Amino acid sequence: MGEYLGADATALAGLVASGEVTAAELLDLARARAAAVNPDLNAIVIPIEAEADHRARTELTGPFAGVPFLIKDLAQDYRGYPTTRGSRSLARHVATEHATVVQRFLDAGLVVFGKTNTPEFGSKAITESDLWGPARNPWNLDVTPGGSSGGSAAAVAAGVVPAAGANDGGGSIRIPAACTGLVGLKASRGLMPFGPATGEPLFGMGVEGVVTRTVRDAAALYDAIIGPTASSTYPAPLHTESFTARIATPPRLLRIGFTTRSAINPAPHPEAVAAVEHAAQLLTELGHHVEEVDPPHDDAELARDFLEIWFAKAAAQVDEARRLSGAGDADFEADTLALAEIGRAAGVVPLFRALDHVNHHVRALERFHDTHDLLLTPTLAVPPPAVGSMTTPPLLQRAARLAARARVGKVMSRVGIVDQLIEENLGWVPYTQLANMTGRPAISVPLHWTGTGLPLGVQFVGRLGADGDLLALAASLEDAAPWFHRYADISV
Repeated sequence: MGEYLGADATALAGLVASGEVTAAELLDLARARAAAVNPDLNAIVIPIEAEADHRARTELTGPFAGVPFLIKDLAQDYRGYPTTRGSRSLARHVATEHATVVQRFLDAGLVVFGKTNTPEFGSKAITESDLWGPARNPWNLDVTPGGSSGGSAAAVAAGVVPAAGANDGGGSIRIPAACTGLVGLKASRGLMPFGPATGEPLFGMGVEGVVTRTVRDAAALYDAIIGPTASSTYPAPLHTESFTARIATPPRLLRIGFTTRSAINPAPHPEAVAAVEHAAQLLTELGHHVEEVDPPHDDAELARDFLEIWFAKAAAQVDEARRLSGAGDADFEADTLALAEIGRAAGVVPLFRALDHVNHHVRALERFHDTHDLLLTPTLAVPPPAVGSMTTPPLLQRAARLAARARVGKVMSRVGIVDQLIEENLGWVPYTQLANMTGRPAISVPLHWTGTGLPLGVQFVGRLGADGDLLALAASLEDAAPWFHRYADISV
């Protein structure tokens, strides 16, 4: 087990390829680790047993042949198993085909043996649902591993697997990576297509991906899964060389602007500020030109636009779940019903206004990139918050259900609930939605640990198609300030 915990996915694949270990032996170790830590973490919620055993006994091909792996229970369908999206409404909805990204994981030789915890419809930056209960952070079981890919991040950080499937519609790869000490790349729009059962969610704001402990695993896994399909909605900004080759060469000296300021959260935690200052100092020592800048965009306006799109998506998701399963109000969480009602009542005008505003945010970031290669920010404005600290009080949950049933979404909007949602739900993660709205790549890397021993990542945002540059920079930071030796060795 010590050897298993000390190897990343690339190393494990090499051991299988050389015959030093078998896929079945690795699967046994992954399951043993899961049995030891998952009762505390609640990271894995749907086991995939028979198929994993079959694949582990089969001669596999691909760059990660024989490596144990987990996928997220949201937008990562595995044929014959439920994709609940963290909702009671879809608890019995069984996928009839593999998602495109899952098929590519399998083609890479990975052995998928379970699905990981996620909040209902991925709508929160924490992983706490009525269906599955809260996932917990292996660095401190009292705090969240983030969301919505929190189950995947918790499992990787605790050493169950060296990497796991994730996706990101507003920070859902980078936020959990920052909470748990992992590498999390949100790729450029269109680089990894969705499908075949669904198109690109959130008008291309959502992307598929992974969370990993090492940069080389991130690079190699993205090499294995990126590229368009015949039904792709967006053209992929493909690169002339693989990410694996790209990270082998140190990045050129970059001009990097950093900021911790946010109109949504005017007082980020001192640890978040310290994380960026530490990263800026390290980058300067590596020879990059680093300077403090004003935020390149109006993040308060962006937050409102982001939520207008999310409200409309919530209404559509609830409607789809009702159609697929015949679900009633009791099968949805109160918060979900409230968001859906706001989206339903708003109509199409706020949605299309928000979509039109995307161009404002793209142009603002473009102006920044005229003079700087990368934007550096905290990934989180605060250290990972306590599990349950963001739960809506029971009285307000009852009020939300009554409001949804009474169809008073317009009243809810007029009384300032949108501003409250921005403050409460995005206030601790105000930096991540920019990359989703603009389609730009962004990566969170674990360069900082708080005084209480919690990870707190920093984020870099690049130009469209600059995924390789972000990975190359992350690889150089990993060399300068290694983090792989750190893993959350929780006691059970």
